[in-house]
Amino acid sequence: VQLQASGGGLVQAGGSLRLSCVASGRTKHNPHVGWFRQAPGQEREFVAAINGSAYRKYYSDSVKGRFTISRDNAKNTVYLQMNSLKPEDAAVYYCAGKIRGGKEYDSWGQGTQVTVSS
Repeated sequence: VQLQASGGGLVQAGGSLRLSCVASGRTKHNPHVGWFRQAPGQEREFVAAINGSAYRKYYSDSVKGRFTISRDNAKNTVYLQMNSLKPEDAAVYYCAGKIRGGKEYDSWGQGTQVTVSS
């Protein structure tokens, strides 16, 4: 299973973007998927995650209330709706999946760049 992230771009502060993470290939279950981001010179950080049924969602404190994670299992897609974007949200965003159903993220997509102008 491969993951492909898209939807990044340039947006003004206060604006919105929606990122998509599409999974290709077959899995026995709908995997837990997370979004991470990495800004230049900084470590990769967790942003949000969603379990296979979408019953459980997790957010970092820095994005809680502004970002919403969701999924459409019929389309094998997980979304990250980002509202009220701030310059500090600028980073390369990655999606990752726990494809084997374990505790670790074992499949990572390529990143999509999000740039926020002030």
